[in-house]
Amino acid sequence: MVGQRKFTLFDAINALLLTALAISTVYPVLYILAVSLSDTALVTQGKVWLWPRGLNFNAYAEVLSDNRIPRAYLNTIFYTALGTFINLLFTAVAAYPLSQRGFIGRKYFMFMIVLTMFLNPGIIPNYMIVKELGLLDSVWALVIPNAIWTFELIILKSFYENMSTQIREAALIDGASEFRILFNMVIPLSKPALASIGLFYFMGHWNSFFLPMIYLTDQTMHPLQVVLRGMLIFSEGNNAGLVDAAALAPQALKNATIVLSMIPVLMIYPFAQKYFAKGVMLGSEKG
Repeated sequence: MVGQRKFTLFDAINALLLTALAISTVYPVLYILAVSLSDTALVTQGKVWLWPRGLNFNAYAEVLSDNRIPRAYLNTIFYTALGTFINLLFTAVAAYPLSQRGFIGRKYFMFMIVLTMFLNPGIIPNYMIVKELGLLDSVWALVIPNAIWTFELIILKSFYENMSTQIREAALIDGASEFRILFNMVIPLSKPALASIGLFYFMGHWNSFFLPMIYLTDQTMHPLQVVLRGMLIFSEGNNAGLVDAAALAPQALKNATIVLSMIPVLMIYPFAQKYFAKGVMLGSEKG
């Protein structure tokens, strides 16, 4: 047929590599799900692979019976929602002046910002700053020091730079302020880019356990990842009851907790996925 593209060796290698990548990505999820839903005896004997055998939900019931899980879920949802909102707001505001070529000191500020990607002061100086500011044992210790991520700021700045300048110039002629241009025009037109970096912000807050573990000493404020880590690693104190639950394989309990932590991400990602391609393509052409 005229116009039919010939299947080349590159296409075959590309398809093979993508298939291997897809399998390596899906396999752990299927295995974890199968073990968490399988009969304890079969899990202990190593007879469970990619499909649940002897279907039961005892591991999930045991995990959810721990009163820390609902509280930790609510904490994580709150920290993630607040943190992502602050991240997007601060990043959107900071990227706008940096994207304007007439901004005085633009190159100097960008140099200093990029420098933070290579010169990280470390956890001890950060902890001392958070402590001196009185932010310990508060949600602000998790969101304020990480209000802007450098890489996401650079992405949004590049997106702004590739937007048409005629809209801004017309708004300035009509007497619109920079704040009005940003919030009423630039940000609404940047929804694909904001959704793209927003998902990275969301994943960072949802999976965060090290910073909460350092800054939050009150266990009632711990997010889900910190509580799950305690359930999976420690085997004494209040955590012993869950790990040593009778007639339940430790593998099933561990995998059940992992599945529970993945559910919100699996629910949100399909809806946000379409914005990745838009965020990349819309910023590839100017005007």
